[in-house]
Amino acid sequence: MIHNIRYRLFVYADENEEELLQGLKNLLPTAKPDRELAEGILEDDIVILSGKIERKRETKDFFKNLLDMDKKSLCKLSDDLERKVDKNGNLFLRFSKSSACEENWEICDTGDSIHLKIKVAAYPAKKNVAISLLNDVLDDYI
Repeated sequence: MIHNIRYRLFVYADENEEELLQGLKNLLPTAKPDRELAEGILEDDIVILSGKIERKRETKDFFKNLLDMDKKSLCKLSDDLERKVDKNGNLFLRFSKSSACEENWEICDTGDSIHLKIKVAAYPAKKNVAISLLNDVLDDYI
């Protein structure tokens, strides 16, 4: 169902990096992010944690946990697929940092979040094929 998951998380100067790393691991337990230091607009340091999950078992576990979210969240996800899937069949999700740190999964639409780019195993790799495949699966859980 999923080829790979790319993730990215911005840690701002006023945030606890270890706590946010644990939040990331609540979503992706095997994540071993690369750490990059960047400078923000106001010249404060920003840490960028990013990486990629490719093992089939790990992507399957993530998708299973995604489907275990409450029905309301899954319905919203299903309704938003048109704008969350790109022309190449990538699903873009954002999860609340604070919820992830509390071991909850909350999809959000704000920028200050854990960003995931999920390559859906759709053949051919097109938007309409990926949306159809995702809706078929989501319909069983809604």
